[in-house]
Amino acid sequence: MTIPYSKSSSRGPGSPDVVGFYDEASGSCQYICIDPATKKCALIDVVLDFNPARARTSTESADWALDWIEREGLTLEWILDTHPHADHLMAAAYLKQKTGAPNAIGEKVREIAGLWRDFYNTPGAFDPEADFDRLLADGDTFRIGDLDLRVMLSPGHTLGSITYVVGDAVFAHDTFMQPDSGTARADFPGGSAAMLYDSLMAILALPDEFRIFIGHDYGAEGRDDPAWESTVAEQKASNKHLGGGVEKDDYVKVREERDATLNLPDRMLHALQVNLRGGRLPEPEADGNSYFKIPANRF
Repeated sequence: MTIPYSKSSSRGPGSPDVVGFYDEASGSCQYICIDPATKKCALIDVVLDFNPARARTSTESADWALDWIEREGLTLEWILDTHPHADHLMAAAYLKQKTGAPNAIGEKVREIAGLWRDFYNTPGAFDPEADFDRLLADGDTFRIGDLDLRVMLSPGHTLGSITYVVGDAVFAHDTFMQPDSGTARADFPGGSAAMLYDSLMAILALPDEFRIFIGHDYGAEGRDDPAWESTVAEQKASNKHLGGGVEKDDYVKVREERDATLNLPDRMLHALQVNLRGGRLPEPEADGNSYFKIPANRF
């Protein structure tokens, strides 16, 4: 299995090396954020590979990242996710099992879990305090090696999405896409195009030279190869939905009209019941197998 990847090098003290790698099946962009001074790193939004036709998981993407870390002599300090993803299964539980590193996500995962307990009719399911080592709030800070990391609450795509700002690297998940593709959808339960606009503006208030690393790419007109890095300045100037300055009401109208035409991701109803368990499959039943629960006629 060949995994597309690229490295964005540190720009100096306080700036991380970033290795981006790509899951073609879900269009997901995944990252290794590295402090070049200490060789300590974090994994961000790593995918647990999934074949929805067979409901079968595998670990090629996560193993690729672990192999990179071992080959480069790095030490994994954190397993981070920006939100409970709807378009891929998260590998956090597998990575934690393999490495012992702590995992973290935004604290509003508690509210997202509440929404999805209702959709799945599973009142006792999902315990974020048990499945994540740290639930992060807006403004929280910690370190990857000697690099400072700051958490920004960035709701809109989900009500609990967060952005990680590490030096000049902004891991902006499903807010921005590449400038030629625009911005992420905002129609999932708890999402809001108006909140997403405010989150996008907060990211654009960062310095122009900051690098933005996105959550998904599906190519664009005239571009087949995946891409995942831009800058604040590039997004301001040429983002398909915001470039040149777009007022909030106009953005919300365009975003909501576009979202009304979109189907659900083919992994969504499988993914949320895994991701709200920190990447664990549902508990095995008496025969030793795990089973997905799929709500009928709810969407």
